[in-house]
Amino acid sequence: MQLSNEEEDYNLSLSKFESMLKTNKVLFFDSEEFEEIILHYLDMGKSALAKKALKLALEQHPRSSGLKLVQVEMLIYDDKLEIAEKLLNELYAIEPTNEEIYIQKANICSKRDQHEKAVEMLKIALQYTDDYADVYNLIGMEYLFMDNLELAKESFIKCLEEDLEDQSALYNVVYCFEFLDQNQEAITYLNKYINKNPYSEIAWHQLGRLFYGVKEYESAIHAFEYATLIDEEFLGAFMEKAKALERLKKYALAIESYNRTLELDDATSYALLRIGKCYEKLGNKVLALKYFNKTVHEDPLLDKGWIAITDFYVRQKNFQKALFFVNKALAIDNQNKLYWKRFAAINKQMNFFEEAEFGYRKAVEFGDYQLDTWLFWVDILQFLGEFESAIQTLLQASEYFPEENEVEYRLAGLYFMISDNIKAKFHLSNALRLNYDNYILLEDLFPVVWEKKMVRNYIDKHKKQ
Repeated sequence: MQLSNEEEDYNLSLSKFESMLKTNKVLFFDSEEFEEIILHYLDMGKSALAKKALKLALEQHPRSSGLKLVQVEMLIYDDKLEIAEKLLNELYAIEPTNEEIYIQKANICSKRDQHEKAVEMLKIALQYTDDYADVYNLIGMEYLFMDNLELAKESFIKCLEEDLEDQSALYNVVYCFEFLDQNQEAITYLNKYINKNPYSEIAWHQLGRLFYGVKEYESAIHAFEYATLIDEEFLGAFMEKAKALERLKKYALAIESYNRTLELDDATSYALLRIGKCYEKLGNKVLALKYFNKTVHEDPLLDKGWIAITDFYVRQKNFQKALFFVNKALAIDNQNKLYWKRFAAINKQMNFFEEAEFGYRKAVEFGDYQLDTWLFWVDILQFLGEFESAIQTLLQASEYFPEENEVEYRLAGLYFMISDNIKAKFHLSNALRLNYDNYILLEDLFPVVWEKKMVRNYIDKHKKQ
């Protein structure tokens, strides 16, 4: 690859500086060379070397305003804002039209959370700068800090009008549109942008994402394909294209696209999982299972992988295998509510009610407060004859679902079972008020209670009211 003259000079300056450090000889550099060397070390995160270069630079060029501005940048980086400000005021007295002074003043304001003041400084910088794009970008960032996304969006658009290739501004524009729920406007904007800059793979990719967001999957695929034509190694675009193909039930094509991501980079558990799901949809159980196994091998902490294997065996009614895998998952993470809920459901299918009860209890303990989890748990407690525990569990559930007739009917039934008729009638009248027609729950779940004439009369009386 041919280096430009500028790049060659730059590399020479760097190697000359580094050999000087090794030999302790003091060599001369012009101030611009020093600026580039210092900024290079700052970009690399080598602040000690940057400071060493700055010290030498200021010894050789004590009057250089460019170097003093670099010094200001380093002071701000080190949070020495007062010293930086003092130095900026001195520079301002000499060069009041130097835009970099206003940019650094804005930088200090921003660090102090004075974002409006920072914008004012940057607007002055606009009057003196040749690099409008950079300043508009900085103004956009300040508006983002202020959560003013409308003005941030305008600034990033102005930045792109000055410099079509500014990728960070392009990402930020799309972010603003999305945050403001202006997906259609974003699509319109990107189409205009692409007319001016048709070879921007980033723009095509973002356009695809937006189409996907509004469920226009065909258009999304079209956009992702352009992105991958421009950059044949655009991993994100292949991944998103595969997701859109899945949405259109084009599973074989989706697998192709996911496989392309595996060729481009180390296997990701997400891609392996999706390939498994696609094979399952195509009815190829052998390959589906192969990829689910690869998923958990690649990332044993990804719960979606273990759940995919477990659910696969549940659908096959192979509960023995499903239980084996959910136990393996629990051995890795025994605080995962999704694993415990499946552990419970599988044991219930196999008529292991004690284990199922334990599983539902654990699922709730680790944060599963879904209504069906509570109800499955209670129904098993009732089946096991643990009426008091079932009542306590339902009372807990009623804190999350205070107006849920299914909870109230069960409470009524259980209180009747332990002959606490006052509480039973209280919950039964609540249940009938919430959903009268659901009284058949009593007949289904509590046949002994349903047989009682008193209960039937109470329901009939409620109907007449």
